[in-house]
Amino acid sequence: MSIEQLYSIFQECPIVTTDSRSVPEGSIFFALKGARFNGNKYAKDALQKGASYAVIDEAAYADAQNQQLILVDDVLQTLQKLANYHRMQLNIPVIGITGSNGKTTTKELLNAVLSTQFKTSFTAGNFNNHIGVPLTLLRIPKDTEIAIVEMGANHQGEIALLSTIAAPTHGIINNIGKAHLEGFGGVEGIKKGKSELYAYLAANNGVAFVNTDLPFLKELAQQRGVKNVTAYQNHQALDTAIDLKTTDPFVQFEMQHTDNEDIIKVESHLIGQYNFYNILTAIAIGRFFEVALEQIKVAIESYIPQNNRSQIIQRDTNTIILDAYNANPTSIQHAIEHFATVNAARKIVILGDMLELGKESYAEHLQIARLAQNSFFYRLIFVGKEFSKVKNTVSCLHFDDVILLKAWFAQQNFQNTHILIKGSRGIKLEQILEDYSTRWF
Repeated sequence: MSIEQLYSIFQECPIVTTDSRSVPEGSIFFALKGARFNGNKYAKDALQKGASYAVIDEAAYADAQNQQLILVDDVLQTLQKLANYHRMQLNIPVIGITGSNGKTTTKELLNAVLSTQFKTSFTAGNFNNHIGVPLTLLRIPKDTEIAIVEMGANHQGEIALLSTIAAPTHGIINNIGKAHLEGFGGVEGIKKGKSELYAYLAANNGVAFVNTDLPFLKELAQQRGVKNVTAYQNHQALDTAIDLKTTDPFVQFEMQHTDNEDIIKVESHLIGQYNFYNILTAIAIGRFFEVALEQIKVAIESYIPQNNRSQIIQRDTNTIILDAYNANPTSIQHAIEHFATVNAARKIVILGDMLELGKESYAEHLQIARLAQNSFFYRLIFVGKEFSKVKNTVSCLHFDDVILLKAWFAQQNFQNTHILIKGSRGIKLEQILEDYSTRWF
């Protein structure tokens, strides 16, 4: 079956699923395979649960009498090609977002800003890989005016693939830090991998939004041959002056159009200098698409972070900063440096392992441990096997996993304390907040 024929079916059944446990009525089930599962085995089960069609790639599961089973050479490649075909039917701006830190926050801020004026469609959750991006594209309604597609990667070549599938007309590399060092082979490898987005934009006459406060981004855009560069920087987002006022506890700033219009004060629900740059990016792109400053103010002030990202939780006299969705050396450094500036008498830091650092893991965990130690917090707590290797170099408590930490925490009775919780997704530090009945709350 050709992609054009499959697309005709998709137009009749515009819901796609890859999970046989959750099959929407009238959907198309794509039988993906992985190291520990084979979706082909569940194709007929998906049909019984309500799928209209199932796309498979193993002849042993085909049935000549069952027209609902569609046999292809490779299910994943077919999903990606179908997503690209759908995207190419949409004559709209598609903004690709990648980077080491803050992709999701920037994506959500940008959607909040643009959706005040346009009908937008954007990546849900963390659907940002070789499977998630195609699913994101296939969920874009035809009446969408601007699409925002987050693109994640942990090795070189992945952003190039995702760019080919999503075909962005505009793009932003939020930043480049020490994330996925193991897969990329070091920071230079990360730069090469992330800048594959610039290479796609250069080859397709796209527009790159470049934060010139990070000079290596401008250099990468030049190296990749991007001709259409829209630059912005601290204090200036295109035609708008930005004056940062404070980050304690939330980012507050003022905006003013260069035509000397009235000053607009903005009070966000985000913490830290690092989130100010995410806001700055959303403002710059919003102004590029001519979103009014008053609409930008409403959008940013209405955005409240969720899903364990820079959340501030108030429990009695305690303030918890929960930022446990993910972590790498750069993001943890920023979190520690910000927390050190918070005006509080007693501060506790809980740090979980940073994963996927490869041979650099020991050195990076040691550096973070020393930074935290030198920031003079009331108490420093580490969680995980990687931090166990450096625990004796600083004064700290250490727990092998979050279960042991949670048990210890249940015995505490903290009062008037600020607590930073930061770690990689796999450590699951958010679990220590699951039971609000423990007496330390």
